[in-house]
Amino acid sequence: MAAQRIAARAAACAAFVVLAVTSGTAVRADDDIESLPAEQIADRSRDALLDVRSLHLRAQGDLGENRSAMTVDLTLDRNGNCVGDVDLGRDQGKVEIIKRGDGVWLKPDADFWKNQVPVGGSAFDAVLAGRYMKGDASDSRLRPVVEACDLDTFRELVSDNAATGGTFTKGEVTTVDGVRAVPVTRTLHDRRLTAYVDTGGEHLPVRITVAGDGADAAVDFSGFDKPVPTATPPADETVDVSALLGRAPSQS
Repeated sequence: MAAQRIAARAAACAAFVVLAVTSGTAVRADDDIESLPAEQIADRSRDALLDVRSLHLRAQGDLGENRSAMTVDLTLDRNGNCVGDVDLGRDQGKVEIIKRGDGVWLKPDADFWKNQVPVGGSAFDAVLAGRYMKGDASDSRLRPVVEACDLDTFRELVSDNAATGGTFTKGEVTTVDGVRAVPVTRTLHDRRLTAYVDTGGEHLPVRITVAGDGADAAVDFSGFDKPVPTATPPADETVDVSALLGRAPSQS
């Protein structure tokens, strides 16, 4: 199902940027983060990110490697709950995603069905009539959605794949969305990856950017440890995903 690929890309888009900027050397220091070397600032930021229980991320842009520009906007937590959407850009379609407990709801728009499911997509769109597809988290067809919605999946990627190598540099303190932050840039394989690290609090990253070698993307982080919204679609606004996919559209 095309929505599976979208969910997988949602996770990969944010994880790629985070993995590439961390150095993988666990170093602790005092709270005068602005005076630390660039690698230690990156480490502090990574460790702080691993400690949060929920967050909001907005990833947008082009990661290169023949990947089209897209936007991922998700609020997610360690319990596997999430709310948000994935926009493929260029009128290629958008999918709303809600995951709460064992329930998963997806609402692709008309452009998604037209461009991502060219054979029969319009029939699925007509059946849904603006409603959500609803499935169970145990449904293997929805596994990429479930994984993309779980902050623990994201944390494992960051923890297990923190990379080494490259050159780290520290920039001048700046402001990102009203937050005072110190930029740390890692240059590796013709790509420049910059983490803007909050100089206060737990020194969390507020933005990470990647540029070069065909890539131009950014991930903004906010809403740390704030609960994921609990609202889910009512029954009369949903269609069972198995019932929907069981309707074989005409290929004529």
